[in-house]
Amino acid sequence: MSTAAGTRRRRMMPRQDSEDKQNTENTMSERQQKIGLKTGTYWLTRIVFLRGLGFVYFVAFLVALHQNKQLIGLNGLLPAQNHLNSIKSHTGGMNQQSLGHAPTLLWFLDYQHNLDALLEYIAYAGLLFSGAVVVMGSANMFVMTSLWLLYHSLVSVGQRWYSFGKLES
Repeated sequence: MSTAAGTRRRRMMPRQDSEDKQNTENTMSERQQKIGLKTGTYWLTRIVFLRGLGFVYFVAFLVALHQNKQLIGLNGLLPAQNHLNSIKSHTGGMNQQSLGHAPTLLWFLDYQHNLDALLEYIAYAGLLFSGAVVVMGSANMFVMTSLWLLYHSLVSVGQRWYSFGKLES
């Protein structure tokens, strides 16, 4: 009788193991669904990429905050005001052609008197947006477009300082 009971146990054990595996797999898939993890998605890649891009923008705006006043400010080595004024005189005023030569937000602001402050405001706004991207790991189209516009507003008036290899544009 003991051999018959032992045979029954052996036959039941594999069934129990396969049932345990199915329960474990079901539990794992339920956990993944609760957390929002799905196979074949790129959620981690997206977070890492956005945080990396946000970090690069953060460093760029931090450097701009510390150096723009000395390089392209009112009393800088190559003042952006002179650059914008020469573009304005070449194109016959502030028009679409001048925006094509130097696409910057400074055209729409009073850069004649407040250039240093405007350069700082652009850098601070870029630091704010890029810091949010780094911390949250996510961004929408408005934030990423704002970062691009803010940075290109600095690059287009940066002259020699922002053209060391055309990587900035």
